[in-house]
Amino acid sequence: MTFSIVGRCERTGAFGVAISSSSPAVASRCAYVKAGVGAVATQNVTDPRLGPALLAQLANGGSATAAMTVVSAAAEYPEFRQLTAVAADGSTAVFSGANSLGINGDSTGKNCVAAGNMLATLDVLSAMVTAFEADPTQAIEHRLIAALEAGLALGGEAGPVHSAGILAADTADWPSTNLRIDWSDNPIAELRALWDLWAPQKDAYITRALNPSDAPSYGVPGDDR
Repeated sequence: MTFSIVGRCERTGAFGVAISSSSPAVASRCAYVKAGVGAVATQNVTDPRLGPALLAQLANGGSATAAMTVVSAAAEYPEFRQLTAVAADGSTAVFSGANSLGINGDSTGKNCVAAGNMLATLDVLSAMVTAFEADPTQAIEHRLIAALEAGLALGGEAGPVHSAGILAADTADWPSTNLRIDWSDNPIAELRALWDLWAPQKDAYITRALNPSDAPSYGVPGDDR
């Protein structure tokens, strides 16, 4: 039903989640990030309450493993949940309940962890980690989407995927990138195209929020600054 990766950029401290699924609008309920704290995915039979709960535990300064232990122990119907997390120190954690669907599992790398269920093959997950780790000089969003692309190339989900999304946070108090393809026959390719459009504008939107007087013009009709 879903494959995802959470990651941290060791160079910039940014966090992000990339996720794809046969279900509609997967990123709207499964991806969570907070600048300076971490990134979380909650999937399989999703309980959206678990994402904020994990971030709250990570904000206390503990490891990803400690946060995961607390949240998974308190979760309702934990046997249906699959959770991943990466913390500010780069530590990662995974929880997969006994009722995770189909071929399911996880793969951990440096500052990242991929997980999935109803997969074509478990090789999907190791390919995602390899792709994320390939070029640490790239923006975290590029690396996360590359991970989705690599997973898809090895079969991705057992059936076709229809939604994909990426959520990332760096220095701002809000997600600096929040891009979603909520229903499509080719959502990961469309997500890549949307990122290519967003990337050169991302910093300008942060400037507009923090210091509008220094912000670049919008470059649209009617903007005569």
